[in-house]
Amino acid sequence: MDGNDWIYTKREKNQQSVKIPLLNSAKLILNEYLATQSIENRKVFPVISNQKINKYLKEIMKAIGVRKQITFHSARHTFATTVTLSNGVPIETISKILGHSKLSTTQIYARVQENKLSSDISKLDQMIGEKRKFNSN
Repeated sequence: MDGNDWIYTKREKNQQSVKIPLLNSAKLILNEYLATQSIENRKVFPVISNQKINKYLKEIMKAIGVRKQITFHSARHTFATTVTLSNGVPIETISKILGHSKLSTTQIYARVQENKLSSDISKLDQMIGEKRKFNSN
């Protein structure tokens, strides 16, 4: 589309088409996986149920000694807050990536973290200061 690699798929929940650009770190993982696998039916990864993913996550957490319950849902929440929102991705973009039809649904996931709030207000303060300098000249 724009010279970058994208994932084209359909949402499981509502069969809505979705296109998502790939991060470079995701491309590295994908390329590493592709080097060891054969692609059948144009699916890169095996299709696994939500229940099975949660079981695997539980096994991984146990193996690494973490005593916190992690689910696919909590992984989505972490992605929405820690990975995207905290790094300045607009909530409208996050909403599109997560497949939400209403922005208010994403706002439930995207509780603003204090460090993000501080960063945003600092940027606003800097922009106001620059405008004051420009207008006073």
